[in-house]
Amino acid sequence: MKLRLLLNGKKASQPNVRDAVMQLREQGWDLEVRVTWEGGDIARFVAEAVKDRCSRIIAGGGDGTVNEAVNALMQHPKDQRPELAILPLGTANDFATACEIPTRSALEALVLAAEGQSTSIDLIKANQQYVLNIATAGFGAQVTATTPPALKNFLGGGAYTLTGLIQALDFKPFNGTVSFDEKRIEQSVLVGALCNGRQAGGGQVLSAKSYINDGKIELVALHAFPAAAISTVINELSDPNCSGDFVQRHQVSEAHWQSDDAMPMNLDGEPISVTDIHFKVCPLEIALVLPKHCPMLIR
Repeated sequence: MKLRLLLNGKKASQPNVRDAVMQLREQGWDLEVRVTWEGGDIARFVAEAVKDRCSRIIAGGGDGTVNEAVNALMQHPKDQRPELAILPLGTANDFATACEIPTRSALEALVLAAEGQSTSIDLIKANQQYVLNIATAGFGAQVTATTPPALKNFLGGGAYTLTGLIQALDFKPFNGTVSFDEKRIEQSVLVGALCNGRQAGGGQVLSAKSYINDGKIELVALHAFPAAAISTVINELSDPNCSGDFVQRHQVSEAHWQSDDAMPMNLDGEPISVTDIHFKVCPLEIALVLPKHCPMLIR
């Protein structure tokens, strides 16, 4: 099998990554490495892999690098797309963690990437972009977008929580309309999430029941609430089966958000700001290498 590692340039000098690549080659694997330098490199490398008929590409980096690889793959016909594997090297690695892809050993992740079986999985299309894991909106997206990189590296996933606590003191909700299942609902939203995966923001579980091959998205929305209702909100957020006074959960295949003011959103770690966005499930679009008994697959 012809493998190609598309490696985030910021991670290329890490000794554990270099050692893992050399060990995999010593085991007889044909592993080529391409290292990013500037924006657009991942798309170019994916195009080269398609042209060279690589069997499988490995996205080496954080959730943003994986998202770039997914979006690049979707620019090519389905029958020409290489299989995708993940070498998790980010701060949070939310998607890989939920899928139980090894995150502590680069060698273990590369061995899985080379030897593991691929499974067809869903994506979320968000206007003209694609999401593998979760699209967050409102407060959650602001936290991710404004957490300084140095703080991310120092605190890991805890940086999101710390930044969130600071911002929550004066955060104001976003008003808009969400449409799904022939319903149109006016909402005042603090946090919204469209979940293909289960966690984001450094380990925060947003959807305990999501699967990446069930043709569904879980829509989760935390509405504005008074300070006196904080215990109710905590209880509703803690219960994955709950759809209560302030936390609403819906299994959908499509959803549409509209608002007068631009709402910050985060697509697998990539920040955007929109007033109008349409989400739709794209069933079984890419072949992803996953461990046996991956909890994110519905059997």
